Amino acid sequence: MKFFLTLSFLTASVIVLAQTTDEEKLTVTVKEFHQALIKKNTVSINQQTDKALSYGHSNGWVETKTDLIKDLETGYISYQGFKEDSITVLINGPMANVRFLADVTATMKGATTNFHLKVLEVWVKKSNRWVMFARQAVKAQ
Repeated sequence: MKFFLTLSFLTASVIVLAQTTDEEKLTVTVKEFHQALIKKNTVSINQQTDKALSYGHSNGWVETKTDLIKDLETGYISYQGFKEDSITVLINGPMANVRFLADVTATMKGATTNFHLKVLEVWVKKSNRWVMFARQAVKAQ
């Protein structure tokens, strides 16, 4: 009986550590994606997003993967700052949702604006790496 309890405890500990590691890895991936937006690293953005990406902005504007990359390359939109706060990651199998508050500085059509947002991102694990499937932001009060 003692052996069974010890084995159960060790198994549960490994599972908890694995979940923490996955959450930490995804948090790093999320931050890397936001930095790629600032740096206009479209190669990285292409690798970190699903082909069916839906990237929703707080004003209702929605970009596809193609739109997001094109708009960064042409300068239609550029990001100067992206600071995340209060990140929560919930993983369920190959799916995860990531919620956070964000302070974003962006320039669109020559006008620079600061946004305080609540953001939800949906990530999918494919071939042992996380890719963004969807994102929606709303203005934080």
